[in-house]
Parts: sequence; C-alpha cells; structure tokens
Amino acid sequence: MSNYLRLIRYQNLIFIVFVQFVMRQVVLIPILQTFGFDATMETGMLFLLITATVLIAAGGYVINDYFDVKIDSINKPDKQIVSKIITRHMAMVLHQILTGLGVLCGLLLAYFARSFTLAFIFIVIPGLLWFYSASYKRQFLVGNLVIAFISSITILVVGIAQLSFLQKEFGSLVFETPIPSHFYGWIGGFALFSFMCTLIREIIKDFEDEQGDREMECRTLPIKWGISKTKIFLYCLITVTIIELFIADFFFIHFNDTLTIRYIIFGLVLPFAALSYLIFMAKTKSDFHRASNLCKIIMLIGVLYSFVFYYLQAKKYGISLFNIFILK
Repeated sequence: MSNYLRLIRYQNLIFIVFVQFVMRQVVLIPILQTFGFDATMETGMLFLLITATVLIAAGGYVINDYFDVKIDSINKPDKQIVSKIITRHMAMVLHQILTGLGVLCGLLLAYFARSFTLAFIFIVIPGLLWFYSASYKRQFLVGNLVIAFISSITILVVGIAQLSFLQKEFGSLVFETPIPSHFYGWIGGFALFSFMCTLIREIIKDFEDEQGDREMECRTLPIKWGISKTKIFLYCLITVTIIELFIADFFFIHFNDTLTIRYIIFGLVLPFAALSYLIFMAKTKSDFHRASNLCKIIMLIGVLYSFVFYYLQAKKYGISLFNIFILK
C-alpha cells in the first residue's frame, strides 16, 4: 500500500484537497456573505469537485512515472516504483482507473452545475497530463508551462464551479452583480501565484533531473541554456512574481490595513530572497532539492494568505468569521 501511496504522490494530493477546500470556504464563501448570499454549491458538490481533481492528479502522477521509467532508473533508482515494484502494465491500468473515475466525477459535477466549461476542463486536463508525460516534458519550456497551467486551473476551477451553481440558481442576473469580478479577481490572483511558483519549481526540478534528462535527449532549460543562464531566468521569474505581489496589493487589495503588505514582505518576499540565494549557491542535486522544497513552502504561505483575506473581509464588512463571531 505504501508503494501505491508514493506512486500517486499522496502528499501533493493532500495539498490539493487543502487548497481547493480553503479557496471555497475561506475566499469564495466570505465574498458571497458580503453580498448577502449563502453557499450555493452544496458540500456534496464540493466533495465531487475535490474528488475529481484528486483522482485525475493521481492518474497523472502514475502515467508520468510510466513514461519516465528509463529517466527514473538514472535519476532516482532507489525510489523507482514502476517497473521495479509495480509493473508497467499495472501502472497503466491504475492510471486508466484513476483518470476514468476522475473524469466521471468531473462530468457529474458539470451536469449538476449545468456547466459546459467544467465538462471541458475535466476532459482536457487528463489529455494534457498524458501528452505532458509522453512528450511535452521533454520539450524546451513547454512541459514546465503545461504543469504550471494545470496547477493554476486546479485553483481557478473552484471559482468556476461556484459561479456555475450561482448561475444555475439565479440565472444571468448574477453577472449583473460584482460577484463574478470579485470571484475571478481573488481566485485568479491565487491561481496566478500558483502558476508562477509551480513554473519556478518545475525548472528547479529540471536541475535535479538533468543527468537522466540529458541521457534521454530531453530539451529542458538547464540542458539547452546551461546552468548559469537558467539560474538568471529563475531570478527573473522570482522578481516578476514579487512585482506582481506588490502590484496586486497597491491596485487591487483595498483594505485599510497594513497586514497584507507586511504579509507580502515578511511571508513571501523574504522567503523568495532565500530561494534566490539557495539557487545561486546550488551546485549538487541535493542543493536544488532543498530549493524545490522551499518553493513548496512559499506556495503554501501564499495560499495561507486566504485566512488573512477572510479576517480583513470579515472586519471590513461585518460578516461572521467561520460562523462563530463578528469582528468589531
């Protein structure tokens, strides 16, 4: 059982569950409360959304290892599962079961929400994961962008689903309110942050896997550009992400409080600075692995800002905090 859990990257799946639950309960619900709405997507539908996402993601991890047998035998022979512990045939069957169930759950959600967009997402994303594992990840930058895009969609789909149920209940009138712009403004902001962090981390992981990738004639950034130029590119991505955070705070986050800017500086900018230092000093595979882990932590810190948002939203508009008390 432990081998199967490692194969589907259960830690990452737990993180997906946490992120989607938080986006709905701590970001979208407070926005709805601000406009006098109750939750319009039932808990069962949220469970269906999370289940669909997790199953498709798990299937994606399995098919990735299926196609990476030769690369993993070079990069991480001690951790390799497919072909050593689990046969490639069994891995393919597991991928088909997980992905099939995930797509089924996604299509059921789309049916209940009467949303073509949701159906499209839950059909296209498994295809992207397949082609990423089979081809895209070996191409110059394409694989990195695909995974970063999928990471952002994992967050954005929560807002799409919630808005679909709103539209189902209230019709097109919902688009005459500020709710859609608030939804996509906040969820889109978290999705963009996830995109940038995932892109940075995927490129760092390319450093870790360079030996096996080079052996299999992959065209990743470290192989095509070399270590120095790829590191400079990572510094640029980190700088752009930090600039985006300050732009978001200055132009889009309108709370009469300094808590957000302090959170950005101490919670995100300083860790990004530490990440840049780790990348600069990194020479070995373990060095880049530490940088990759720090990038995960930064992404988590970014997601946890949602609780700051909930606090500030509750304080500004007088809505109940977790249905327990109202801030004065």
